[in-house]
Amino acid sequence: MSEQSEAEARSSRARRPAIAVTGFALRACFPRKRRWGLLLPCAMAILFGLLARTDHGTASEGFARVADHGLFGLLLPIACLVIGDAVMGAEVRAGTLPFTWLSPVPFRTIAVARWAAGTLVAWVTIVPAFALAAVVAGVPEAAAAAAAATVVGACAYVAVFVLLGCATRRATVWSLGVVLLGESLVATALVSVAQLSPRWLAFAVFGGLTDVPSDLVRDGLARGWGAAAQLVVITLVCLTLSGWRLGHLRVSGSSD
Repeated sequence: MSEQSEAEARSSRARRPAIAVTGFALRACFPRKRRWGLLLPCAMAILFGLLARTDHGTASEGFARVADHGLFGLLLPIACLVIGDAVMGAEVRAGTLPFTWLSPVPFRTIAVARWAAGTLVAWVTIVPAFALAAVVAGVPEAAAAAAAATVVGACAYVAVFVLLGCATRRATVWSLGVVLLGESLVATALVSVAQLSPRWLAFAVFGGLTDVPSDLVRDGLARGWGAAAQLVVITLVCLTLSGWRLGHLRVSGSSD
């Protein structure tokens, strides 16, 4: 067997555990009721698109304002919180994560696979909904920008919530604290904190790829693909910390 064939075989063996853990997470963490529940933020995104038509400015300005406060400010973090908690935090609280934790799979693979499952669900549900919201708002030219911003924003958000699920058994409380206090209050006042906020950076991606009103442009933040690069860095850091934290996780039952 040639060296190239051996390398391909090793790569294939390395991918199999990740694919297996991702598939298991999709089946175990997203039962039918939870899947139906994810349709609610998608429906609300469409409603926000209709709401943008009531703005007194142009259609693009109306959608930009709705995207800032409604889509990226409310729906994206809440939907990703539900998804991120489902793939990690809920499993830790229920005491079922040890079945995966005790498997002969590297911890970093478990963290990445769980994140991949959550991100895939976010892409399938939230991304099309946000793009359709732009179409409903009468600005179909902004649909691609909304979709791109949601793709990278969801990646970072799910990674953050997976990390919180690994770090604490009160992941939902801490996640709400990050969204409501960290992003809505502190990051609104401090640009240095907004640099670490998926909510602000995701809208900065959107604002850099399409025209938004000047009063919505946040000074001190990168825009467009620069903000997308920051979100990628946040995702990688959170996944690295999640893999490390899983290795130090105290395995216990749901009664803890």
